[in-house]
Amino acid sequence: MADSEKPELDDEAEEKSERQNSAPAAALSDKDSGGGFFSILKPGQGYWTRMVTAGVLLLLMALLAHWFSQQVLLQPVFSGLTGAWKAAIVAALLLLAAFFIWRYLNKPHVVDFLIETEKEMAKVNWTARRELIGSTKVVIIFMFLISAILFCYDLLFGYLFKLIGILKIGPLG
Repeated sequence: MADSEKPELDDEAEEKSERQNSAPAAALSDKDSGGGFFSILKPGQGYWTRMVTAGVLLLLMALLAHWFSQQVLLQPVFSGLTGAWKAAIVAALLLLAAFFIWRYLNKPHVVDFLIETEKEMAKVNWTARRELIGSTKVVIIFMFLISAILFCYDLLFGYLFKLIGILKIGPLG
């Protein structure tokens, strides 16, 4: 009985230790929070998750700016603006978006989430390349097999419905 309770106690002790070691956002020291407006919170930690997140968000903002330039700025209201002014508006929107992305990705709770995500991803036991290729082959083969079976059933029901008069034309014409 005591042996079965021991792992639970270890988990509880580990969680308690993590809670004690993690500092709340308000209690961050000057060293952690950086010194200036454009400083990076907890530099060196969670680098790749931050870069990928920033890249995806900037890509989304660039797509939004493209949509804005193609849809909104072509409206009759903006017909008096030259191409340079339209480009300046789109550039200003991109700079504004980049600023807000920078600020959002430096909030303590977001930074902590991204750092923890990178730590958890490092713990994942990734599949070996050979096993991944084998599994992919099995999935593709079964996909084609199921597609062929469904095609045959579709033909069968198509001819059956033509035979009983529901369809006027058979499945293949």
